[in-house]
Amino acid sequence: MADKRILKFLPLIALVSAAAEPAPAPVPLRSNDISVVGTHNSYKLAMPAETMAKVRAASPAIADMLDYAHRPLTEQLDAGARQIEIDVNYDPKGGHYAKGSNDPTLLRPGFKVLHIPGIDNSSSCVLLTECLRLILRWSDRHPGHVPIMLMFNAKDEKNAWRGGIDALPFDAAAWDALDAEIRSVMPAKKLIVPDEVQGSYPTLRDAVRAGNWPTLEKARGRFLFALDEGPEKVAGYRGARRSLEGRVFFINTDEDSPAAAYLTLNDPIAEGARIRRDVAAGYIVRTRADADTEEARANDTKRREAALASGAQYVSTDYLWPDARFQGGYQVRLPGGAVARCNPVRRGADCPRADLDRR
Repeated sequence: MADKRILKFLPLIALVSAAAEPAPAPVPLRSNDISVVGTHNSYKLAMPAETMAKVRAASPAIADMLDYAHRPLTEQLDAGARQIEIDVNYDPKGGHYAKGSNDPTLLRPGFKVLHIPGIDNSSSCVLLTECLRLILRWSDRHPGHVPIMLMFNAKDEKNAWRGGIDALPFDAAAWDALDAEIRSVMPAKKLIVPDEVQGSYPTLRDAVRAGNWPTLEKARGRFLFALDEGPEKVAGYRGARRSLEGRVFFINTDEDSPAAAYLTLNDPIAEGARIRRDVAAGYIVRTRADADTEEARANDTKRREAALASGAQYVSTDYLWPDARFQGGYQVRLPGGAVARCNPVRRGADCPRADLDRR
């Protein structure tokens, strides 16, 4: 009889035991588990009317491509931009890009932030150090922000033939100088660098595919730098390193490289499947919601919607705000006006629904 009484209470005992077991700890969000919007050529101001008129007379199509501008960097950050793009021009002695300009900052040594030197020359912060200090001051005032990606193009185009100024080439000294100039402004604690992500893994790629990006909480208030260039330049920056040991920048490379962590995949329609695959594998991807003013002029949202759905962590636009000259009010923001959300490819129902940014 005693045994039967015990059996009677076994289901209740099982329920009590199950209730007493702690729920599994939630998987922490990592810095590649988010999705944000940023801006393309973020420093760029409108070309002077006289210069634009000359460009339009020579090529209306090129004029349309260059006919955009951005508000100051801090205003973009206030509005929720979490990716900033900067074009740098090497100028170790100073004055190389000063021809035809009365801007005294162009005479100072150091990297200059210019789109097309001598032609599309209007910048909200001409010196790279000036741009970085503006961004750093903003970050110090908003320490809870999600990691901001600063994406760089290293400009070396020959512009003299079209009335501009030939850019200086990027050699080994230039790459070292670029890292050094960034570190001269940005404290080490503010940087997410390849060495941190790689940790004890044999290569950076191994670490990324193992999920070794820092957690979102550890990445708040910090920056990662990405070099958006082709194979020749990124090889020059990487040098003989197995991955990116000692470097500031992550580089745009293919998925099989030992240095693979970041990819620029700018067409979310044609490259949508690849973006989703790479994001799921652990890589960070930047794509573009629009380009060359085409989508804004037509209020064509197909590319924007593909970009936001692709899983790319950083979606770049020229239209954080609409351009009042174009009908339709084309602009790019995250759904619901959030600054940062859970990545639609990497995180599902387990993800917080609130805006992840803490400004």
